[in-house]
Amino acid sequence: MGIIHSIGRSVFGNMLDRIINKSEDQSVQEVFGPLLSRTRKIMGDDWSDAAYNNLQSIIDNPDSKWGHYVERVLREVDPKVLKTFILNVFYESGLTGYKKSRKMAEKHGCSIPWLILIDPTTACNMHCTGCWAAEYGHQMNLTFEQMDSVVMQGKKLGIRAYLFTGGEPLIRKKDIFKLCEKHPDVAFHAFTNGTLIDDEFCKECLRVGNFFVSVSIEGFEESNDGRRGAGHYQSVLAAMDLMHSYKLPFGVSICYTSKNYLTVTSDEFLDMIIGKGCIFAWYFHYMPVGMNASTELLLSPDQREYMFHKIREIRDMEGGKELFAIDFQNDGQFVNGCVAGGEKYCHINANGDVEPCVFIHYSGANIKEKSLLECLKQPLFLEYRKGQPFNDNLLRPCPMLENPEKLVEIIEKTGAKSTDLEAYESAEHLCGKCKDYAACWKPRAEQLWEKEMSK
Repeated sequence: MGIIHSIGRSVFGNMLDRIINKSEDQSVQEVFGPLLSRTRKIMGDDWSDAAYNNLQSIIDNPDSKWGHYVERVLREVDPKVLKTFILNVFYESGLTGYKKSRKMAEKHGCSIPWLILIDPTTACNMHCTGCWAAEYGHQMNLTFEQMDSVVMQGKKLGIRAYLFTGGEPLIRKKDIFKLCEKHPDVAFHAFTNGTLIDDEFCKECLRVGNFFVSVSIEGFEESNDGRRGAGHYQSVLAAMDLMHSYKLPFGVSICYTSKNYLTVTSDEFLDMIIGKGCIFAWYFHYMPVGMNASTELLLSPDQREYMFHKIREIRDMEGGKELFAIDFQNDGQFVNGCVAGGEKYCHINANGDVEPCVFIHYSGANIKEKSLLECLKQPLFLEYRKGQPFNDNLLRPCPMLENPEKLVEIIEKTGAKSTDLEAYESAEHLCGKCKDYAACWKPRAEQLWEKEMSK
């Protein structure tokens, strides 16, 4: 099977070469058609007809928004990095890795994630409001050997995508690049505050080819620096300009709140980050995690509904912006609700605790004591699997934010312990901060879901 996989990667890579190096007189249909055909052969019914049709529509309409987006990426991203990016993210992780992980899940009777989020360190040079790591101590680190072991074990289960957060993960950039070198067939990504991105970092990204980042930004200077500290906004813009000059692909990570949601979805803001070279955006709903977390930043039903419609507008097949945007809280209908607990991803903190989610700091297993597979089989994750989706309305996906009674029940039933690295927080305390929010969102979510189901 290893030989067959290598041949498949080579064939896929040759197709990418023809796309990346296509001449001006070659049509999009000529170079992308064989790639879509190959994808159909690999994925078959694992992908919906709608997914194939959307890709076909882009191929058939090279002058569309997404046709222009593809041309921009081909023009602005280094060819080697672009080829490696697509091979590892799309072929290794999204296609063959995903199929293998589904088979492994069936074989082992547990969820096998599509990707794993790892905290290499709790150390950070910033203290941002609303960051789940903001209150963590700065003493914990995973060794290179521990992270390498997770990747090696994960690859055997079909997991070919590993994301880093923290803390500030680029404090450990030497070890991350070492992982990239050892595992050239894996996609690595980091959420970073951007302050450690310099020429040397960009040159290393070009050298390894399989590591890219998303920089955190919360709007324009006033709103961004209000959460992240004076001077951060200018540092982010400088980091974007630098990566763009090196033809490196990058995204942005945005935590939207009741204070900044309009700014981070405005035409002015989106045009600015696209002009800087940004090609994708992760939108994260603010979560009141931590003993002293504020609930004032939680969105009202009107504000959340605005986000629901706006992100769809941004990434629609027509109109919007040339930017691929993901809104985890409002995109539950596309991933069958909550993606945590190993269903699509899980989180390993800097102490080695394997948690369902970066916002759910409870665990009953640690990679320092158990194999990755054993950690994925812990009672907490098995109970998550039984409960997913946590609500038939997939616009209420989370067992904490929209269904707070569910997380309390799961923690009580499994005996999972608080793994918050700053201070113990009971599930009752955490979920208690979400009860009013959940109650207010429920009727609005029901209205939206009824409309979605009637389409």
